Amino acid sequence: MTQQPIDLDNKAVFEQLWEITKELHQKLEARFQLHPDPSVEDLQQYSSLDGNMKGSLTAFSGKEIDWLVHSWLGNPEKSNFSTMRLTTWLKSHIQVPHLAFEFGTLPNGNILFYIDYIARTELLTDLAYLDRYYEPVNQTFLKLQDDLRLKTFTSKSTYIRLFQSPASLCYTVAPTLETLELIRTLAHETLDRWLTWVDAAEPVSEDARKALAARDLALRRSSAERDPGNKFAAQMFGSELTDKLVRSLWGGVIVKKICT
Repeated sequence: MTQQPIDLDNKAVFEQLWEITKELHQKLEARFQLHPDPSVEDLQQYSSLDGNMKGSLTAFSGKEIDWLVHSWLGNPEKSNFSTMRLTTWLKSHIQVPHLAFEFGTLPNGNILFYIDYIARTELLTDLAYLDRYYEPVNQTFLKLQDDLRLKTFTSKSTYIRLFQSPASLCYTVAPTLETLELIRTLAHETLDRWLTWVDAAEPVSEDARKALAARDLALRRSSAERDPGNKFAAQMFGSELTDKLVRSLWGGVIVKKICT
């Protein structure tokens, strides 16, 4: 990989992106007490119906973390397509935005990256929340808009566009040493900023926590169930495994166990 677009070694790019997620996960483990959730233990290794696509999903929770998912899907030796995510959903003791990272490789050889803070209130009316958590990212957003190496990725899904924050970093880019280092830098800056917010956050009042937790769970569920990629996953993995993967993204497996 050089500073110019290269002949794609998709396995090397996949490994670089996965390594970034592991670095971020290590920072989270150093800050929070995280416990692996046994409800998704059988998803640590899974494969498609034809065996050509593989994946892994682990989930964690803890005193401050309601649900954290660290996952990958792909087969870099056989396909240019892959996707991986590290998504952290906080408990309702504070109202700091949730944290989302998603990286992947596309059939055309480019990288897709999505980095975002998931709002936990209505940004159009809660202007103090907007100023506190999204203004600090606005200059980064504007700077990347002017970066000629990057192409803004616009989802065809109305829901996905609504889900993303106004400071969402969502782009495609050719894989080079420069662009991979850019993604790593952006990801670590995003996480480090978020950790300072968590440490400085005021507690949510006891009487407001139930409503916030309900909103969080509804958002987590809808974002997993409305993912446009689910229909393609069902073709590759079958409906039963896909349903379990989707439930695992929002914690529906453990919720189902609690309710039965």
